[in-house]
Amino acid sequence: MKYGLIGEKLSHSYSKTIHNLFGNNEYKICEIPPENIKKFINSADFYGINVTIPYKKDVIPYCILSENAQQIGSVNTIINKNGKLYGHNTDYFGFLYMSKKTNISFYGKKVLILGSGGTSKTVSCVVQESNAKEIVIVSRNGENNYQNIEKHYDSDIIINTTPVGMYPNNDGIPVDIAHFLHLNGVIDVIYNPIKTNLLLAAQRKNINYINGLSMLVAQAWFSHKLFFDIDCNDTEDIEVIENILQKIEKMFRNIVLIGMPGCGKTTIGKALAERLGVKFVDTDSKIETIIGKSPAELIETNGEEYFRKIESEIILKTAKETGQVIATGGGSVLLPQNRDALMQNGFIIYLDREIEKLATDNRPLSKNIDALYKERAPVYNALCSIKINVNDNLEDNIKRITELLK
Repeated sequence: MKYGLIGEKLSHSYSKTIHNLFGNNEYKICEIPPENIKKFINSADFYGINVTIPYKKDVIPYCILSENAQQIGSVNTIINKNGKLYGHNTDYFGFLYMSKKTNISFYGKKVLILGSGGTSKTVSCVVQESNAKEIVIVSRNGENNYQNIEKHYDSDIIINTTPVGMYPNNDGIPVDIAHFLHLNGVIDVIYNPIKTNLLLAAQRKNINYINGLSMLVAQAWFSHKLFFDIDCNDTEDIEVIENILQKIEKMFRNIVLIGMPGCGKTTIGKALAERLGVKFVDTDSKIETIIGKSPAELIETNGEEYFRKIESEIILKTAKETGQVIATGGGSVLLPQNRDALMQNGFIIYLDREIEKLATDNRPLSKNIDALYKERAPVYNALCSIKINVNDNLEDNIKRITELLK
């Protein structure tokens, strides 16, 4: 391996895609079990690598450390120069970039950092240098832990550096922010999903928040510069990082179509996915494939409550994946857990169609369509990122959606 990322479990990683976009097509992903990490590092059979959980501290004894890697006590980038390994911490520059990108200021604030691993040390260093009033590290077994976290409900900012809530365990959340009455900023270094449950909670409370994607792209760019000894100024750095960040966001987001039964979600979804060159998933069709009954048959034979349970299971599983167009059932977004799951990676489009034009055949819940619309329309409007008034021209609908997606 000439260039790549090493870690124990890397199914969630976007690093290969990002480095490929930088032009490094030799970058690979390499999962290494703990018992083999020493052998891998000693072999030094690489030009440059990134290091992630859980090896950011383990590789330190094998490296000549840069100043900030030594200060932080964590290495995420190793350069091999004539058999000598040089350890750097580009996470530092990645988090610094992210903190400048957002409007969350650490100056004079009490900052609660969840987690005590390598990333936590990096974040602590940046926050300290930004003149925070107080920094509290929360760990599972330390002096400040999740059993006595109420001591710090006066925190101004929460930064999550733990993997809680990360793909594929998207349903996790490290803390309940409802008790933090002074909170004005939430940062989660997790980038998959795009919005963790922690960030969704911040969004619901209108608290400023940011995910870890900009940190990921920025640290990758600074690693790439070390790999190939690239020299460029701050303006050029920002241009490269923001360009790749936009591409990654588009590549890994889901386009989620919501709306009344019969509004055209399946027809428009298939055409839109084909236009974008991505996978199309219809949750109703997926239910039929797995259960062997259509939603209408399932409701008629087993009742709506059973159908909603099955539908929710399908949505929670489908929404974890990325880069898809997803057509949802008309009533799927009535359940909060479904809304949260779809919002994690989803750009949500409400397809609104005139009631008299909604198809109602083979749709047992659409018998009283006016009452159904009155119940659901407020939910659709509150949830969507954009709203499209659907007409009878498919190409026109697709064109309007693709323009808005840009």
